[in-house]
Amino acid sequence: MVIDLLNSHASVRSYTDELLSKETVRELVSAGQHAASSHFVQAYSVVHATDEAVRAKLGEYSKNPHQFNGAGAALVFCADFHRLQAAAALHERSIDFSHAEAMLVGTIDVALFAQNIAIAAESKGYGICYIGGVRNNPAEISELLKLPEGVVPLFGMTIGVPAKVNEVKPRLPLDAVLHENMYDASNYDEVLREYDATMAAYYETRSSNQKLAGWTEQMADFLESPQRPYMKEFLREQGFKFD
Repeated sequence: MVIDLLNSHASVRSYTDELLSKETVRELVSAGQHAASSHFVQAYSVVHATDEAVRAKLGEYSKNPHQFNGAGAALVFCADFHRLQAAAALHERSIDFSHAEAMLVGTIDVALFAQNIAIAAESKGYGICYIGGVRNNPAEISELLKLPEGVVPLFGMTIGVPAKVNEVKPRLPLDAVLHENMYDASNYDEVLREYDATMAAYYETRSSNQKLAGWTEQMADFLESPQRPYMKEFLREQGFKFD
Protein backbone atom coordinates (compact mmCIF):
# COMPACT_ATOMS: atom_id res chain seq x y z
CA MET A 1 0.00 0.00 0.00
CA VAL A 2 1.07 3.59 -0.61
CA ILE A 3 0.68 4.43 3.09
CA ASP A 4 3.05 1.59 4.01
CA LEU A 5 5.58 2.95 1.50
CA LEU A 6 5.30 6.45 2.97
CA ASN A 7 5.68 5.15 6.52
CA SER A 8 8.81 3.20 5.58
CA HIS A 9 10.85 6.19 4.38
CA ALA A 10 14.39 6.57 5.67
CA SER A 11 17.15 8.63 4.08
CA VAL A 12 19.73 6.53 2.21
CA ARG A 13 23.30 7.78 2.37
CA SER A 14 25.20 4.82 0.91
CA TYR A 15 24.45 3.34 -2.52
CA THR A 16 25.73 0.56 -4.73
CA ASP A 17 27.62 1.57 -7.87
CA GLU A 18 24.56 0.97 -10.10
CA LEU A 19 23.69 4.10 -12.09
CA LEU A 20 20.15 5.08 -12.99
CA SER A 21 19.60 5.32 -16.72
CA LYS A 22 18.54 8.64 -18.21
CA GLU A 23 15.26 6.95 -19.16
CA THR A 24 14.60 6.04 -15.53
CA VAL A 25 15.35 9.57 -14.38
CA ARG A 26 13.00 10.95 -17.03
CA GLU A 27 10.29 8.54 -15.84
CA LEU A 28 10.71 9.71 -12.22
CA VAL A 29 10.73 13.40 -13.17
CA SER A 30 7.62 12.90 -15.29
CA ALA A 31 5.89 11.45 -12.23
CA GLY A 32 7.10 14.46 -10.25
CA GLN A 33 5.42 16.80 -12.71
CA HIS A 34 2.03 15.45 -11.73
CA ALA A 35 2.28 16.98 -8.27
CA ALA A 36 -0.08 19.84 -7.43
CA SER A 37 1.12 23.31 -8.47
CA SER A 38 -0.10 26.70 -7.27
CA HIS A 39 -2.16 28.27 -10.10
CA PHE A 40 -0.44 25.67 -12.33
CA VAL A 41 2.64 27.88 -12.68
CA GLN A 42 4.92 24.82 -12.37
CA ALA A 43 7.69 27.06 -11.06
CA TYR A 44 10.36 24.37 -10.90
CA SER A 45 13.26 22.92 -12.83
CA VAL A 46 15.64 20.10 -11.98
CA VAL A 47 19.23 19.62 -13.17
CA HIS A 48 20.37 16.00 -13.59
CA ALA A 49 24.13 15.99 -13.06
CA THR A 50 25.57 13.24 -15.27
CA ASP A 51 29.06 14.66 -15.81
CA GLU A 52 31.56 13.41 -13.22
CA ALA A 53 33.27 16.81 -12.96
CA VAL A 54 29.93 18.54 -12.32
CA ARG A 55 29.05 15.95 -9.69
CA ALA A 56 32.40 16.44 -8.01
CA LYS A 57 31.90 20.20 -7.86
CA LEU A 58 28.37 19.77 -6.49
CA GLY A 59 29.79 17.51 -3.82
CA GLU A 60 32.47 20.06 -2.98
CA TYR A 61 30.14 23.09 -2.92
CA SER A 62 27.43 21.29 -0.97
CA LYS A 63 30.02 19.83 1.43
CA ASN A 64 28.55 16.41 0.68
CA PRO A 65 30.92 14.66 -1.74
CA HIS A 66 30.00 11.14 -0.57
CA GLN A 67 26.40 11.63 -1.67
CA PHE A 68 26.94 13.37 -4.98
CA ASN A 69 29.81 11.16 -6.10
CA GLY A 70 28.38 7.85 -4.94
CA ALA A 71 24.71 7.92 -5.97
CA GLY A 72 23.00 6.36 -8.94
CA ALA A 73 21.62 9.78 -9.90
CA ALA A 74 22.26 13.29 -8.59
CA LEU A 75 19.65 16.03 -8.99
CA VAL A 76 19.49 19.72 -8.09
CA PHE A 77 16.01 21.20 -7.65
CA CYS A 78 15.40 24.85 -8.47
CA ALA A 79 12.63 27.38 -8.14
CA ASP A 80 12.26 28.68 -11.70
CA PHE A 81 10.64 31.93 -12.80
CA HIS A 82 12.91 32.33 -15.84
CA ARG A 83 10.69 30.00 -17.89
CA LEU A 84 7.61 31.93 -16.73
CA GLN A 85 9.29 35.15 -17.88
CA ALA A 86 9.81 33.51 -21.27
CA ALA A 87 6.12 32.53 -21.34
CA ALA A 88 5.07 36.13 -20.71
CA ALA A 89 7.50 37.38 -23.36
CA LEU A 90 5.57 35.40 -25.98
CA HIS A 91 2.81 37.95 -25.39
CA GLU A 92 5.20 40.93 -25.20
CA ARG A 93 4.64 41.13 -21.44
CA SER A 94 6.80 40.64 -18.36
CA ILE A 95 6.23 39.20 -14.90
CA ASP A 96 7.15 40.43 -11.42
CA PHE A 97 8.60 37.68 -9.27
CA SER A 98 10.50 39.97 -6.90
CA HIS A 99 8.00 39.66 -4.05
CA ALA A 100 7.90 37.21 -1.15
CA GLU A 101 4.75 35.42 -2.34
CA ALA A 102 6.48 34.44 -5.58
CA MET A 103 9.35 32.89 -3.64
CA LEU A 104 6.86 30.99 -1.48
CA VAL A 105 4.97 29.74 -4.55
CA GLY A 106 8.20 28.59 -6.18
CA THR A 107 9.51 26.90 -3.05
CA ILE A 108 6.24 25.04 -2.44
CA ASP A 109 6.02 23.97 -6.08
CA VAL A 110 9.58 22.60 -5.96
CA ALA A 111 8.96 20.74 -2.71
CA LEU A 112 5.81 19.05 -4.02
CA PHE A 113 7.51 18.18 -7.32
CA ALA A 114 10.54 16.71 -5.54
CA GLN A 115 8.51 14.70 -3.06
CA ASN A 116 6.58 13.09 -5.91
CA ILE A 117 9.92 12.08 -7.43
CA ALA A 118 11.08 10.70 -4.08
CA ILE A 119 7.97 8.58 -3.68
CA ALA A 120 8.16 7.38 -7.29
CA ALA A 121 11.80 6.39 -6.78
CA GLU A 122 11.06 4.52 -3.54
CA SER A 123 8.15 2.73 -5.21
CA LYS A 124 10.69 1.25 -7.65
CA GLY A 125 12.98 0.08 -4.84
CA TYR A 126 15.46 2.95 -4.91
CA GLY A 127 16.56 4.99 -1.92
CA ILE A 128 16.79 8.78 -1.80
CA CYS A 129 18.33 11.52 0.28
CA TYR A 130 17.57 15.24 0.19
CA ILE A 131 20.67 17.47 0.20
CA GLY A 132 20.00 20.86 1.79
CA GLY A 133 23.75 21.49 1.59
CA VAL A 134 23.17 22.83 -1.93
CA ARG A 135 22.44 26.11 -0.12
CA ASN A 136 25.92 26.11 1.42
CA ASN A 137 27.28 27.72 -1.74
CA PRO A 138 24.29 28.74 -3.87
CA ALA A 139 26.14 31.32 -5.96
CA GLU A 140 28.89 28.88 -6.90
CA ILE A 141 26.37 26.15 -7.73
CA SER A 142 24.33 28.62 -9.80
CA GLU A 143 27.44 29.51 -11.78
CA LEU A 144 28.37 25.84 -12.21
CA LEU A 145 24.89 24.96 -13.51
CA LYS A 146 24.54 28.22 -15.48
CA LEU A 147 21.34 29.19 -13.69
CA PRO A 148 19.93 32.50 -15.02
CA GLU A 149 18.13 35.25 -13.10
CA GLY A 150 14.89 33.98 -11.65
CA VAL A 151 16.26 30.50 -10.94
CA VAL A 152 17.36 29.49 -7.43
CA PRO A 153 18.88 26.15 -6.37
CA LEU A 154 16.97 25.04 -3.27
CA PHE A 155 18.19 21.51 -2.54
CA GLY A 156 19.61 18.39 -4.09
CA MET A 157 18.45 14.81 -4.13
CA THR A 158 20.48 11.65 -4.61
CA ILE A 159 18.83 8.44 -5.80
CA GLY A 160 20.23 4.95 -6.04
CA VAL A 161 20.15 1.31 -5.05
CA PRO A 162 20.65 1.27 -1.27
CA ALA A 163 23.87 -0.34 -0.04
CA LYS A 164 22.50 0.02 3.47
CA VAL A 165 18.93 0.61 4.62
CA ASN A 166 18.63 2.77 7.73
CA GLU A 167 16.06 2.31 10.46
CA VAL A 168 12.94 4.48 10.16
CA LYS A 169 13.35 7.48 12.46
CA PRO A 170 10.40 8.07 14.84
CA ARG A 171 8.42 11.19 13.98
CA LEU A 172 6.82 13.62 16.39
CA PRO A 173 3.74 12.25 18.16
CA LEU A 174 0.61 12.89 16.11
CA ASP A 175 -0.84 14.92 18.99
CA ALA A 176 2.02 17.38 18.59
CA VAL A 177 1.19 18.21 14.98
CA LEU A 178 -2.54 17.58 14.55
CA HIS A 179 -4.80 20.34 15.91
CA GLU A 180 -8.59 20.40 15.86
CA ASN A 181 -10.39 23.66 15.02
CA MET A 182 -7.68 25.84 16.59
CA TYR A 183 -3.98 25.75 17.41
CA ASP A 184 -3.37 24.17 20.83
CA ALA A 185 0.08 24.20 22.43
CA SER A 186 -1.10 23.13 25.90
CA ASN A 187 0.29 19.59 25.57
CA TYR A 188 3.71 20.49 24.20
CA ASP A 189 5.67 20.09 27.45
CA GLU A 190 4.30 16.58 27.92
CA VAL A 191 4.50 15.29 24.35
CA LEU A 192 7.92 16.80 23.67
CA ARG A 193 9.41 15.18 26.77
CA GLU A 194 7.88 11.88 25.68
CA TYR A 195 9.34 12.36 22.22
CA ASP A 196 12.78 13.06 23.68
CA ALA A 197 12.59 9.71 25.47
CA THR A 198 11.50 7.98 22.25
CA MET A 199 14.33 9.55 20.26
CA ALA A 200 16.89 8.76 22.97
CA ALA A 201 15.93 5.09 22.75
CA TYR A 202 16.11 5.21 18.96
CA TYR A 203 19.55 6.86 18.90
CA GLU A 204 20.88 4.40 21.46
CA THR A 205 19.91 1.34 19.46
CA ARG A 206 20.25 2.34 15.81
CA SER A 207 23.06 0.78 13.82
CA SER A 208 25.05 3.96 13.04
CA ASN A 209 25.57 7.60 14.06
CA GLN A 210 24.37 7.11 17.62
CA LYS A 211 23.62 10.27 19.63
CA LEU A 212 22.94 11.21 23.22
CA ALA A 213 20.98 14.45 22.88
CA GLY A 214 17.19 14.40 22.62
CA TRP A 215 15.25 16.02 19.79
CA THR A 216 14.39 19.22 21.69
CA GLU A 217 18.03 19.89 22.56
CA GLN A 218 19.11 19.25 18.97
CA MET A 219 16.51 21.74 17.72
CA ALA A 220 17.64 24.34 20.25
CA ASP A 221 21.26 23.89 19.13
CA PHE A 222 20.31 24.10 15.45
CA LEU A 223 17.88 27.03 15.54
CA GLU A 224 19.14 29.40 18.24
CA SER A 225 21.29 31.18 15.62
CA PRO A 226 20.36 32.21 12.05
CA GLN A 227 21.15 29.63 9.37
CA ARG A 228 22.79 30.63 6.07
CA PRO A 229 22.23 34.40 6.49
CA TYR A 230 23.78 35.01 3.05
CA MET A 231 20.69 33.53 1.37
CA LYS A 232 18.81 36.84 1.51
CA GLU A 233 21.45 38.65 -0.53
CA PHE A 234 21.78 35.73 -2.94
CA LEU A 235 18.02 35.71 -3.53
CA ARG A 236 18.11 39.45 -4.22
CA GLU A 237 20.85 38.90 -6.79
CA GLN A 238 18.66 36.32 -8.52
CA GLY A 239 15.78 38.78 -8.79
CA PHE A 240 13.80 37.96 -5.60
CA LYS A 241 14.09 41.40 -4.01
CA PHE A 242 11.07 41.19 -1.66
CA ASP A 243 10.28 44.87 -2.31
